[in-house]
Amino acid sequence: MASHTAAPEQSGPQAQQEMSHRQIMEALTGLLAAFFTAILSSTIVANALPTIMSDLHGTQTDFAWVITAALLANAATTPIWGKLADLYNKKVLVQLSIVVFVAGSVMAGLSETIPLLLVARVIQGIAMGGLTALAQAIIGTMIPPRNRGKYSGYMGAVMAVGTAGGPLLGGFIVDSPLGWRWTFFVCVPLAVVALVLLQVTLKIQHVRRPAKIDWLGSILLTTGVSLLLIWVSFAGNPQYYDWISWQSALMVGGGVLLLALLVLVESKVEQPIIPLKIISERTTALAILASVAVGIAMFGSSTFLGQYFQVARGATPTEAGLLTLPMIAGNLAGSVASGLLITRTGKWKGYLIAGSILLIGGLGLAGTMDHTTELWHAGIFTAVLGLGLGMLMQNLVLAVQNTVRAADIGTASASVAFFRSVGGAIGVSVLGAVLANRVSELATQGLAAAGIPVQGGNAGSSMDLGHMPEPVRDIMRAAYGDATAEVFLISAVVAVVALVSVLFIKEKPLRRTVDIQPEPAGKSATAELASTGR
Repeated sequence: MASHTAAPEQSGPQAQQEMSHRQIMEALTGLLAAFFTAILSSTIVANALPTIMSDLHGTQTDFAWVITAALLANAATTPIWGKLADLYNKKVLVQLSIVVFVAGSVMAGLSETIPLLLVARVIQGIAMGGLTALAQAIIGTMIPPRNRGKYSGYMGAVMAVGTAGGPLLGGFIVDSPLGWRWTFFVCVPLAVVALVLLQVTLKIQHVRRPAKIDWLGSILLTTGVSLLLIWVSFAGNPQYYDWISWQSALMVGGGVLLLALLVLVESKVEQPIIPLKIISERTTALAILASVAVGIAMFGSSTFLGQYFQVARGATPTEAGLLTLPMIAGNLAGSVASGLLITRTGKWKGYLIAGSILLIGGLGLAGTMDHTTELWHAGIFTAVLGLGLGMLMQNLVLAVQNTVRAADIGTASASVAFFRSVGGAIGVSVLGAVLANRVSELATQGLAAAGIPVQGGNAGSSMDLGHMPEPVRDIMRAAYGDATAEVFLISAVVAVVALVSVLFIKEKPLRRTVDIQPEPAGKSATAELASTGR
């Protein structure tokens, strides 16, 4: 019976299997443009954030939440988009997500307050969840895993340029007469171009299936994760509440309870938003663990690296963007080279291990930086970090796609992307809280040593260094520079989880068909005898 139900689903993908390289590249043109726009929008604000915080009078916590809000919305909606990709026309869904993205970008560019900016970032995050999940799902339905490494390498290259190139472009825009608001507006024409390209170039077959969305699971997932992230963002801050307090107990207890209910619901519903059957498979489960660690490293480094260069080292937004170029180069080289080599050899596990080692090494080296580190040293450290990220991100998705049916590719790919985004949201939120507390400690010590009184007992809450007296500004720069090292060291420890996870992943040969071919009992033995008989 399994073979009868699978047959209609295979017909679409199998037709796509015959696509030539030129046809595939034509189909990917608009898709990669949309994917680039999504990635760019999430990183272009990195070097603009210090200016935005100064203009809108934000704090270090606000700084972290401008990133976290988009990542959390991305993470919460990615599984929904992935499920929709298994149920509805993927091309229409990609176009819908672009329209939502344009709306969020315009709203962000017009924001006059931090709360309004956060709402706009949530809308952008919802759209980014769709673009990232659908891009992976569409590639999975067009190209067999054995040939997918090369095309995943192209996507990884786009992600590399968007992830690290965003801060560079953002820096130029902030320093130009356009100002920081255009870091949001500039993505609008890019999204419109992607929309037109998708309409012209993307032609994929779709198989209709009954739609059942797990809305209860989605609500439990979003509220549970959000509650824990809000708790960790404000705990330990004298203005809010202590780590051990009734507020902490209420928020942690509530978050854990909601996530426990999520697991219960997902085990009962017919079409869960996070299918436990898929994510409990060994390769997928280990890839998810690694993806969480990669998410923390990727988003944490891109978020706080730009802040380090600007706040601690006094670089302009443009200079801070240029200083991220080594990470761009490393990410690009790692992604493209590993993708091409995987397609040529069919072997992928070694690149995951090498990427994990480079990731740990790059983060560990970055953890030695302070406010006096030679900038060329920082360039070497971030290049190693970028190389590791490039070898890990797309290849973790490839490993998972190789183990699931074509009908489940959207959900499985979205699950990996979801946990990577959750890792990023956790990383930015937790590391932002660590950074804020550490800056406050170092600033208080530095001001006390200089005989400068601390107003309100909360040194370091403001990021508006430009209006501070020079002696205070120098102390604050040193505090930010020295505190950033702790962020990278914590990320390096977390990255060890990625290495351990990929070491235990069992390498399976990359299949040459888009879908898993069913093998009834005795079929493989019969086929083998037949082939030897010939």
